[in-house]
Amino acid sequence: MASAALLLVLRLICEMFTSVESTLVPGGGGSGSAAFSCSGTSCCETPIAVGRPSYLVKLSYLDPNQELNGRLPISVRIAERGWFAGVAAEVLNRTEKEMAQMPAPVVLEWALSSIREVVLRGASGGAPANDGNWSCPPANKSACLSGNSKCLNVTGNYRSGYVCRCEEGYDGNPYVAGGCQDIDECERAEEHGCFGECTNTPGAFMCRCPRGARGNARIPNGCVKSNLGINIGIGIGSGAGLLVVAFAAGFLTRKIKKRRARMLRQKFFEQNRGHLLQQLVSQNADIAERMIIPLAELEKATNNFDESRELGGGGHGTVYKGILSDLHVVAIKKSKVVIQREIDEFINEVAILSQINHRNVVKLFGCCLETKVPLLVYEFISNGTLYHHLHLEGPTSLPWTDRLRIATETAIALAYLHSAVSLPIIHRDIKSQNILLDGSLTTKVSDFGASRCIPAEQTGVTTAIQGTLGYLDPMYYYTGRLTEKSDVFSFGVILIELLTRKKPYSYRSPKDDGLVAHFTTLLAEGNLDGILDPQVMEEGGEEVREVALLAVTCAKLKAEERPTMRQVEMTLESIRSSSLQQEVPHSVGENKSKKNGVSWSYPTSDGTHMESTRQYSLEEEYLLSSRHPR
Repeated sequence: MASAALLLVLRLICEMFTSVESTLVPGGGGSGSAAFSCSGTSCCETPIAVGRPSYLVKLSYLDPNQELNGRLPISVRIAERGWFAGVAAEVLNRTEKEMAQMPAPVVLEWALSSIREVVLRGASGGAPANDGNWSCPPANKSACLSGNSKCLNVTGNYRSGYVCRCEEGYDGNPYVAGGCQDIDECERAEEHGCFGECTNTPGAFMCRCPRGARGNARIPNGCVKSNLGINIGIGIGSGAGLLVVAFAAGFLTRKIKKRRARMLRQKFFEQNRGHLLQQLVSQNADIAERMIIPLAELEKATNNFDESRELGGGGHGTVYKGILSDLHVVAIKKSKVVIQREIDEFINEVAILSQINHRNVVKLFGCCLETKVPLLVYEFISNGTLYHHLHLEGPTSLPWTDRLRIATETAIALAYLHSAVSLPIIHRDIKSQNILLDGSLTTKVSDFGASRCIPAEQTGVTTAIQGTLGYLDPMYYYTGRLTEKSDVFSFGVILIELLTRKKPYSYRSPKDDGLVAHFTTLLAEGNLDGILDPQVMEEGGEEVREVALLAVTCAKLKAEERPTMRQVEMTLESIRSSSLQQEVPHSVGENKSKKNGVSWSYPTSDGTHMESTRQYSLEEEYLLSSRHPR
């Protein structure tokens, strides 16, 4: 039969691309091509590639004499793959007419917006350069009308386009509204891998073990029954135990932290010589009671030293505004690191300052020694510093009468510190930023962070250099020896600042002289109009020149040529009252204050002018060159 069977040759032709001819050798019972199966006698089959635009079937007789003609049916069918394998025996026993009436299942595939690939190819005949334009269209133009449908791009198989599919968990017609319906997986739970309690959800399902059981509900026999009561009891007991442990741990942690904080405060208190301060102030019970302030009180007063409470900062620390429990408004100075060897001196100074009660000195309420560096608590002065009042934007500032009064009150305070207390105090950082003004512009000398006490029998003490450039005594800067005349020099700079409204630390003359040197030169030349504040020239009288002479005398290079602060105080008091009581006489070579009987020489000649200029050139060298050895 094999020699008499027909050979089926299926020739598939694709326009413009290629031509494929497939020839199968017939055989019975699975004989023939190994790539395809065939059952029955003298049969063959071959697949047709999807997307071929046309195909041709050519039959060739292997029986040229047609001896078997009519004995075997000749038929070609296009059917779903696998169909022929099950019906081959039946087909071979039918006539051609019966074969023609026999249905064959066919699978229909399509793509929307389909474009034949031959159209997409370029002139070179290669693959399409880009098929991105044939991807899914926007939602409002897509044929996927169901709400639970999705669009899938289709490429290859000689075409390009898109098709619609229902999303996972849904089934139906995606091309109509509402066509994709939720699949209830729980109807066939085990087929979907759920062997416990199944709960259907839109597009999915939940699978869990039944109540009273635990395990993996997605495997057979994966749920094991458990004793719920025991588990609940164990859970409640464990939770209660953990809660007790957590409370106990929190309580112990807070207790340990409080103990550590208390020990640290005690350590700092002893390190900062708190017991020494207690001994120094113990003679006055009132002072002892308020002098040492606990850290907790200051933290409460400043909201834990919140940044919003900061009033400003300086070379010695940051100042915070606070309200104590007794409703006193205070300024709390948080100092920078203090050298341990200076703690004893600091405690002595605090004890002395706590007993100072002068209307022109900021009152020290007390201190806190429970921190690494001590905290000082002063009265709060509300109206800012002399610096801010002097150096406002605009042509006018403090009236001349107020400037003269502020200078006098500052001199009174310094004279009090130098000579009226049991242990003289040198401020060491007199500048306009450390002169505070209250609501009535009354002077308050502040910031004793750099101050030093000198026994009455001593004329000075050698210390590390501290102060502010522009106000710093050049002899103190050069020798390191601190005397009360260092405060006198700084006060002289403040007098010049009051007269000129120039900033001592930044002013430079056309000849690159500092403020003090330039002012001294102009005074010797009788040409102060070039540097005086126009407001001072307009509002002041002869006392302006007298204050200028006093300022230059206070700022002399040699400390022994400077007056004491008591002499400066008396001179200023005399100048303030001179307009009503008497004129202060001037001579060509000297000026004498009748009230105090002290005489100073002022620069009046060219020779003196040159000497003065040379003195203050040396001063500038001392201040601006830290490379010179001391």
